Amino acid sequence: QVGGLRQLLGRRCLGGRRGPVGIGPNRINAWTIQASAQGHSQYLLKIYGPEAQRRGVVMAFDVRAYRQKGIYSDEIPNPVRDLDGWKLARAAAEVYAANGIKVYLFDSVRSTPELSFAIRHLKAIAGDMFSASHNLPPDNGKKVYDECGGQLIPPHDQILVDEVTGNVSAIQRLGFDEACRRGRVAIVGAEVDRAYHAAVAAVALSAERGLKIFYSPLHGTGITTVYPVLKQLGFELDLCPATSNPSGAFERVTFNIPNPEVVESFSTSLPLAQKAGADILLSTDPDADRIGIMVNHRGQWLFLTGNEIGILLANYAINKLRAAGRLTPRGVIVKTDVTTALVDQMARANNITCIGDLLVGFKYVAEEMNRLESAGRGPDLIIGCEESHGYLTGTYARDKDAASAAVWIAEYAAELKRQGQTLVDALEEIYAGYGYCHNHLTEIRLLGAKGMEQIAAIMEHFRGRTIERFGDFTVAEKVDRWQGAPQPHLSETDTSARNVIILRLRNVPATTHLRVTVRPSGTEPKIKMYFELVGKPCPRRELAAAQQALVDVRQRLEKSFMGYCYGLIGVDFPERGFLLFWQLPLKDKLRYFDIEDDIARLKDIPEGSTRTEKLNSLLQFLGANPVQKVDRAFEARFGAGIQDYLGLEA
Repeated sequence: QVGGLRQLLGRRCLGGRRGPVGIGPNRINAWTIQASAQGHSQYLLKIYGPEAQRRGVVMAFDVRAYRQKGIYSDEIPNPVRDLDGWKLARAAAEVYAANGIKVYLFDSVRSTPELSFAIRHLKAIAGDMFSASHNLPPDNGKKVYDECGGQLIPPHDQILVDEVTGNVSAIQRLGFDEACRRGRVAIVGAEVDRAYHAAVAAVALSAERGLKIFYSPLHGTGITTVYPVLKQLGFELDLCPATSNPSGAFERVTFNIPNPEVVESFSTSLPLAQKAGADILLSTDPDADRIGIMVNHRGQWLFLTGNEIGILLANYAINKLRAAGRLTPRGVIVKTDVTTALVDQMARANNITCIGDLLVGFKYVAEEMNRLESAGRGPDLIIGCEESHGYLTGTYARDKDAASAAVWIAEYAAELKRQGQTLVDALEEIYAGYGYCHNHLTEIRLLGAKGMEQIAAIMEHFRGRTIERFGDFTVAEKVDRWQGAPQPHLSETDTSARNVIILRLRNVPATTHLRVTVRPSGTEPKIKMYFELVGKPCPRRELAAAQQALVDVRQRLEKSFMGYCYGLIGVDFPERGFLLFWQLPLKDKLRYFDIEDDIARLKDIPEGSTRTEKLNSLLQFLGANPVQKVDRAFEARFGAGIQDYLGLEA
């Protein structure tokens, strides 16, 4: 069992774990969570001694519950049937309590950022968040937090991993009811909520409230954060009736992927927002640390990327602080390296500092916040942000928070509305002044042991070879984040986090900055590619053409670069593959092309119900909403979407 636990933790663990719920030592279940809690208890006791027992651990959980069918028999007892965050948290609490460590356990679902706040508010020594963020419904997990409210960074995460995988010989347990009776488990809720809501509301920079907001928590915990805070501040806010019920099935979210980074996650809420006459549509992921936005821009609803939201938030804060006489050279913006370079430019233009080269993960933003706080400069933080829709606009927590971002977004949109403008107008004004910044993320999702080998092979190739060009694009410089201080690396987890290659390319006529960043995901079986192109300042009337020019350049670069990457693993990837849903595993993308002609031949079947049945059978491997995942590629070849081509009702 310990060997299996080592396999689970050692493969993708940076002070936590996330993955499929199931039976066995390489799945998320009560046993693996308790083994992790035992190791964490030992880690805390070794570092803090009796102080760890006295100050305790805060635990929160989100809406996830295991409901997957067809994996285990319903006829026999099953230890993971209906396993949810509450049960996992109770199981972990029994272990901490048995080790003499006080547990503060939330009474019902809460968000990740509220957990981060609660650790600081309760002066606890650590925290656990039971969540799998925006993963698919069958997953769950646990994130570990330090006494500052941030996730562990190297080498501390490695020390914890080593403790769990190498030093847990027995798991101590004290029954939950007995632990409560002895006072080792305390249930928390409303008091912490009030303090947290007040802390988030305090980030407000404007009294403008003339805005109609439509909000979807995507079945998650944002109902406990974003919604009450915006209501408390006096905004007009409508809840999406289809996606506001807490549910780990995410049943009304397209693809069952509750991720505000994915524009399709808005599909259910958008028609309802339009009907309600909303100005903006907000959504948050299940643990409410990420936020997504769609804007009603002169009757057209437009999706904003994570980088665009970060640009707007930084611009709003800079302008409001300057107007209040509070913008000084001591001001600091903190961001990760793959977050838009436009924020760096904005900081330089406004004579403030941007710490912008951090490794991917908000925990590195949190560590910079800790450094500022230790130097007595906590109030100098303007915003922390990352491209994956994560922002923190206050110092009350050490993880990204959709609620604090929502406050600024709503205020900014309200002020712009009073001027007859929208967030899109503001973004275009920024682009005209600084140059359009086009960021694009894609990935190759490679499953299983073979997939891990393929990901490693791609990284080894880029790390070890001198590469001169990709199609028409010339490589000017390669940066390997394995190099540079500190050397040697702090830990295996440090090496993993720094497994990043940056390829700076020579500019083409439309660009002033051009690069591709490649890195394996830390939580999922995929390798990610970040494309960034910055154009030139231009008059507002010329912006649309300048934007399209950069999009065209990126599309050419993406096809050349991704074709090169696919070639490294022996795949001749069809050009129409770029039209498939980008988060599909590579094997599913290739399988679609194998059956594409079979789909088209269904047109010859006279009976509509039979065509539908055959189509569903062919596309079953694609999971939820399969037609939407492949329809653009089909239409590019056959001139019509699948439903229209086959004469079926959508």
